[in-house]
Amino acid sequence: MAGTTHSVTNQPPPLTGHDVFTGDRALTEAVERHVTPALLGEVRDELGALGRACGSAQLQEWGVQADRNPPELRTHDRYGHRVDEVEFHPAWHRLLGKGVAAGLTAAWSRPAGHVRRAAAFLMWTQVDAGTCCPLSMTHAAVPALRADPDLAAEWEPRLTSTVYDRGLRPAELKAGALFGMGMTEKQGGSDVRANTTGARPLPDGESYELTGHKWFCSAPMSDGFLVLAQAPGGLTCFLVPRVLSDGTRSTFRVQRLKDKLGNRSNASAEVEFEGTWARRVGEEGRGVATVIEMVAATRLDCVLGSAGLMRQAVAQAVHHCAHRAAFGGKLLDKPLMRNVLADLHLESEAATTLGMRLAAAWDDGGEQERALLRIAVPAAKYWVTKRCAPLVVEAAECLGGNGYVEESGLPRLVRESPLNSVWEGAGNIQALDVLRALRREPQALNAYLQEVGRARGADHRLDGAIKGLLTELADLDGVEARARRLTERLALVLQGSLLVRFAPPEVADLFCASRLGGDAGATFGTLPSSLDLASVVDRARPEG
Repeated sequence: MAGTTHSVTNQPPPLTGHDVFTGDRALTEAVERHVTPALLGEVRDELGALGRACGSAQLQEWGVQADRNPPELRTHDRYGHRVDEVEFHPAWHRLLGKGVAAGLTAAWSRPAGHVRRAAAFLMWTQVDAGTCCPLSMTHAAVPALRADPDLAAEWEPRLTSTVYDRGLRPAELKAGALFGMGMTEKQGGSDVRANTTGARPLPDGESYELTGHKWFCSAPMSDGFLVLAQAPGGLTCFLVPRVLSDGTRSTFRVQRLKDKLGNRSNASAEVEFEGTWARRVGEEGRGVATVIEMVAATRLDCVLGSAGLMRQAVAQAVHHCAHRAAFGGKLLDKPLMRNVLADLHLESEAATTLGMRLAAAWDDGGEQERALLRIAVPAAKYWVTKRCAPLVVEAAECLGGNGYVEESGLPRLVRESPLNSVWEGAGNIQALDVLRALRREPQALNAYLQEVGRARGADHRLDGAIKGLLTELADLDGVEARARRLTERLALVLQGSLLVRFAPPEVADLFCASRLGGDAGATFGTLPSSLDLASVVDRARPEG
C-alpha cells in the first residue's frame, strides 16, 4: 500500500458548470446592443441555455473525446466494394446534433438570426472547433444556393433545419441536411481560377458530369457539396449530392484524410470526381460571383471562431490566476500578471465586439451595411485570426507548466489557434481583397469611414489613428507591398471606434492607449500601468 507523501493544495478547480454566455460580459452586452427589445428576452433565454450547456462538464468531455479520437477513412467494405465513408467517434455526432439543434445553421430563417447565431457560434467554438466546420459551411451555403431559386426552395429548408439527421441517404428523405465545399486544388490553392476540374454538360442543360479533384474538402460525410469546376463558359459553381435521388451514391472518392495540426475531430479530405453528377448553381462562368457571399459568411465565422478561442483561453487563464497563489498572494492580484491578463482581455473583447457588429450588419441587410461588410469582413478576418495564436500561447503561459499539459485543454487551443488565419484565404488573400474593395467599390470605404466616424471626438488617440489612416488611404501607389499594414490599421481603427462607443471607459482607454496610441510593447503584458487594469481583469472573469 503506497504511503501518502503530500496533500494536493493550491490547484485551481476545473472551469466547469458555469454559463459561458452570462459569464462573458462583452458578448452579453453585444447581444443586448444588437437585438431589439421585443426579441431580447427570447434571445437571452436561448443563449443562456446554450451557454450553460457549453460550460457543462458533459459537453466539455465530449469535445475532448472527439478531439482525441479523430475520424477514420473506410474506402471499401469487407467485400471490396468502394464505399468512401468516414467514421466518427460517437461524441462527434452528439456534439453536431447539439449544434444543429441550437440553430447554428438556421440564421437565415429567424429574426436577429445572424446575431443570435454569431453569439452561439462563438460559444460553441469553446466546446469543439471541429464541429464548427460543417455547421459553418451549411450556414454559408444558403446565399450561394439562392442564385438558383429552384435549388434554394429544395435545399434551404433542409440546411436551416434544427434536426441532425446523420447517415448517407437521399436528401429528400432526411429531416435535415449538412453541406461541405470543395474549392481548392493542388495546383492553385486560393487561386481558384487555376482549377482544372472539368464539367461536361448533360442534355438537360442544368446537369453536368465532373472529372477532377479537390485538395481540401472538409466534412466529407455531408449530404451535399458546393464545388467550383471549369464548364464550357468558364469557372462555375456546382452542387454535388453525396447520394442521388434513386439511392445510388455519387462517384465521390475520398483518397485520404489530412493529418492536421489541430481541428482534429473534423475530417478534411482529398477527393476525386470521375463522371460525378452535379447540378449547376448560377450561370456558367459566374462561379466566383455565385460563391462570394458564401465566402464572406465563412470568413465571418473565422472571425467568430477565433474570438471564441480567445475568450476560452482568457477565461482559463483568469480562472487559474484567481485560484492559484504564489509569492504571498493570488496570481490575479500580482501587478505584472494583472497587466498580462488585462492585455489578453482587451484583445479578446475587441475581437468579440467586432465580430458581433459584423453579424448585426448582416441582419440589417441594408445597402450601407452591406458596403461596410465588403471591407470590414476581410479586414477583421485578417487581423482577428492573426491575433488568436499569440494570445492563446500567452494564455497557456499564465498556467505555467500546467498549461503545457494536455489535460489543461490549452494545448488543444494552441493547436487550433492558427487555423482560421489559413482557412477561407490566408492573410495575403484578405489584404488583397481589402485593396480590391478600395479600388472598385468606393461605397465600401465611405461606409467604413462613416462607421468609425461615429466615435470621432471621443478619444484623441482614436482621432489620431483615423487621421493617419486617411493619410495612408490618400496614396494608393505601390499599395500592394503595404497591404497588410493598411489592413491591420483598418481593423484596429474599427475595433477602437466600437470600443470607444460601447465598452466601459477603462477598456476603451487601455485599447486606445496601447493599440492606437503606441503606449505598449511588442508582447502582451506591456500596458501602461497607470490605467485601470484591475477593472478590466475583473471584467474578464468567467464566473461572472
